[in-house]
This record gives sequence, structure tokens and C-alpha cells, in this order.
Amino acid sequence: MIVFKFRQFIHRSFHNPKLLFWFFIGINLIPSICLFFTEPFSITGKLVLLLFPLGLYLLFFSLSKDTGLIQLVLFPLLFLHAFQLVLFYLFGEAVIAVDMFLNLATTNASEAGELLDNIWPAIILVCALYIPTIIVAVIACKLKLYLPVSFRKKWIATGALWMFLSCLLLFTSNNNNTGRFTLHEDVYPVNVVYNCGFAINKWRHSQQYPVLSKNFTFKAHKDVRSSKREIYVLVIGEASRAENWSLYGYPRETNPLLAQTSGLVVYKDAITQSNTTHKSVPLILSAASAEDYSVVYTHKSILTAFKEAGFTTIFLSNQTPNRSFTDFYFQEADHHQNIRCSPDGSMTTVNNFDEAMLPLLQHYVDSISGNLFVVLYTYGSHFNYKERYPEIFSLYEPDNVANVKVENKVQLINAYDNSIRYTDNFLYTLIGMLRKQEVISALFYTPDHGEDMLDDRRKRFLHSSPNPTFYQLYIPMFIWFSENYQRDFPEKVGYAVQNKPKPVATNAVFHTMLDVAFIQTPYLQPGLSLVSSDFQTRQRMYLNDHDKPIFFYNAGLKKADKQMIDKRKLSH
Repeated sequence: MIVFKFRQFIHRSFHNPKLLFWFFIGINLIPSICLFFTEPFSITGKLVLLLFPLGLYLLFFSLSKDTGLIQLVLFPLLFLHAFQLVLFYLFGEAVIAVDMFLNLATTNASEAGELLDNIWPAIILVCALYIPTIIVAVIACKLKLYLPVSFRKKWIATGALWMFLSCLLLFTSNNNNTGRFTLHEDVYPVNVVYNCGFAINKWRHSQQYPVLSKNFTFKAHKDVRSSKREIYVLVIGEASRAENWSLYGYPRETNPLLAQTSGLVVYKDAITQSNTTHKSVPLILSAASAEDYSVVYTHKSILTAFKEAGFTTIFLSNQTPNRSFTDFYFQEADHHQNIRCSPDGSMTTVNNFDEAMLPLLQHYVDSISGNLFVVLYTYGSHFNYKERYPEIFSLYEPDNVANVKVENKVQLINAYDNSIRYTDNFLYTLIGMLRKQEVISALFYTPDHGEDMLDDRRKRFLHSSPNPTFYQLYIPMFIWFSENYQRDFPEKVGYAVQNKPKPVATNAVFHTMLDVAFIQTPYLQPGLSLVSSDFQTRQRMYLNDHDKPIFFYNAGLKKADKQMIDKRKLSH
């Protein structure tokens, strides 16, 4: 039946080029119509969302008598439309962000496969919409179905008029999230083309990092030295949200071991400055912040600061290389090893658990004398959650689920909670290793961001959405101090405890780790160090899609997110 009707439509269209003209206009307007209902714009802003692209398409498709040819020329736009509709399926709002384009470049094949397994309905939809459109355009070109000159002149003038009126409405329009409204940031498809160009330029700039940062120095030195060996560890988690940590009030006992660990200082009002890995990890490992992100292109990482201060640095990773700043930082370490890569640097298909890094760390601790600074980059709770932990940690069952669906929510949460419990065991074991060394040591843990798991009626899942959610922003964060550290440097520990109730973000990690190790550099900001009496409570910022700082509470959060922020008593 569907095939028959499609054939009838084709037959009528190929005898009516005007009908074909309106078909192409309509098929290109679908994303704009969707955005009309989802974007947080004033009424005039919503009108611009429809009128400007309508005028644009009227103008374009009237430029030539051969509308089929115009549609073929606009094939890249159909690709963007398809991408946009898939994004709607994933997040229910927003245009294709700069970060979404960059995620295409930084996501590995296995992660992409995991995502594709969960968006196949959207892929089927866009194929059903746009493959026939291309076929119709090709056939129309071959049959040479041409528009009358008078028809084209009429709609060229009309299209230009709609675009002109839209530009006038820009001055009365507003984006409720940003407080402003611009054509290149808010109006589809102009904003998507702009975002694509922004992403390309940003990628090119980031790839120049080795050259731009070549001569950078922290001028770092250690101003307090201990008679004992010092080992400091920074653990970066993955997609770990505080909402599922029992240390943060979650009813399931997902942190039984950390809960009984002495020397732990837990920060219960912590957020990430980005919900996207390729930005959030550099914000942790460098002096960059949402407020001053540009320094990421020219400054080296915390590993170099520790090296300058006389530490031997080690970077162990269970993450797939993604050609981002994190990979450059990885190379800065004196010793670096990725357990997802073979010795020649090529990717392996082995699914290593995070604990596989611990024997390697023990080897370096035993074989290298002197002070050490270690970064452990874990795979944490990255989807597919079931693959993040050994079978022995399947405490909550059933947990064997590979697809993100509402009907699988119980299994998803079970698997995710099991991954958090495994993280608890991993961190507890790591702390035990440090205790056995009888050295002065401290460990800082923070994930890059949190995760959505079909938490409310929005049915959001995973992370890296154009607009963050409470569940993506709210993260666990803690510092552990060894008994030797507590005895020798009680003031630092005291300040860490004193700052426990204060709001904190991931931009504090760099400064806190340097301060923990008594490393001085002009780039250290005591106001961002959790072990300093100078730590300052400040408005926490989120790094938006165009790398601008925005108050996290105004970063596109919805009513449900703000209700959760109030429920968890987070500062805002």
C-alpha cells in the first residue's frame, strides 16, 4: 500500500513540477518545524525559526527551473537534516552542536557501534525521508521537469521578503537560555553550518597544540620537601554520576568500601564544567577552565608542572585514544601506557577492566625511586555498563542489557550500579596499595561528567547532549590523604575538611593537586585549591558549545533538573 501510494505521488509529481517544488520545500522544513516546538525562544524567535528557512528554501529552489537539480546540489543539507532528526531522537531538543561534530572525530568505532545500536529507529526514519527525496530529485532531473519563469519570479521575490522580515524580527527575539538571539547561533540551518565551521577550526587549532605549547613552562618548583617519599595520584572516572553513589545518599550500597575508608574527604556539592569528554578531561588536567578555556591551546598539562618540580610522572589509561588534548597530555608523562593498545600503539579488541592498570602502577612504584605523580584514566561507567565490571560484581540483577530502552530501565540501572560498585572496589584497592607503601600520599578522584539514564519523562540517556542535565552535571569528588600526609601536613587536610560543604567544580582539580604536593607556580590559583584557606566560593560556570562560560544553572537546564538541584541542596 505504501509503495503504491509513493508511486502515485511520483507519477503526479513528475507531471506537476510545482508540486515537486513544494515537496522539496516541505521535506527541508521538517527540522525547522521540530525546532519551533522545542527551542526556548520568544514567540518572535520561534517565528524566525520558520520564516527564515522558508524564505531561504523558496529563494534557492526558485533560482533554477530544474528543482531536482537544486535538491541534488543541496544534498549536504539533507545530510545535516538527517543528523538533526537523529539528535532529536536522542535528546528531544537543540541543533547539532559543535561538540556533536567533534564527537564524530573523537569517538572510536566501538563507542560509535554502541550508540548506533540504540538509535536505529531514528536511522530508519531519516532513511525513509531522505533516500526517496534523492531518488525523486534524480528522476526529476532526468525527465527535465522545469518550473515556469513566472512561477519562479513570484517565489524568488516572496522568499527574499520572508528573509528580510525575519532579519527585522531578530531584533525583537530572545533565547531564554543565553539572553540573546542571533542568526548564526540560533536559526537553523545557518547555525548548524556555523557550528560545523566552528568545529573544523577548533579541531585544526587543537592539532597545533604540540607547536603552540612547545616552549611553555610552568616555572614550577616544590617549596616544601618531606623526608619521606611522596606519591600523588589523580584518578579520572568516566560517566559517573553522584546520584548513584551511596556516599551521596543513594539508597543502594554502591560504595561499601569507600564508606569505611579513613582519610576520605568527600565534596557533596560538586559539578563538572563540561558534559563532553573531549573538553571535560582537559579542564581537569590543565589550568584551563570554563572561564578561561583558551589557555588549553598553549599551556601544557599538570604532568609537566609535576615534572618541573622534580616528580617522575606516569599516565596509565584504559580509554581509547581519540586524538584530543588528552592524548597530547598522555605523551607528556615520563612513562605512559594505554592498556587498550598493543605495544605498537594499535587498538586491541580486548575489554580490559580498570583493575588491569593496578599491576602496572605497582611495577612503576617498585621500579622507580623518588617522588611520583600518577594519572589513572579509567573507563569507569561508560556504556555499555555491563562490560565495565567482572561477573563477580553482578550484585544487582538482571543486568545483562545492551540496548537503551525504557522497557530495559531496570536492567540498565542494575548494570550501572554494578559498575559504580566496581569503581568503589577499584578505588579502595588503589588506596590500599598506597597505604602499603608507607609513603606520604594523596589521591584525588573525579569523573569527567555524569550520565542520563531515562530518569524522567524526557527519557534522556548517556551524555554529551547539547544542553546538559542535572544528572550529567552532578558528580562525585573526593580526596584521600594517607596517615603520613595527615600527620606531616595537618593544615592542608584541615583546609580540605573546612572546604567540604562549599560548592566546587572540576576546575579546582589542577590547583588542588599542585597545592597538595606543595608545588608553586605562577599558574596556581589558591582560590581554586580545596586544600587552601584561600579557597573561594564563586559562581560555577559551564563551558557552552561555543566555548563560552555560562552560569551552569542557565545552561539549558529544565524544570526537572532545577527541581533535582533543589532536592539535593546544590548551591546555585
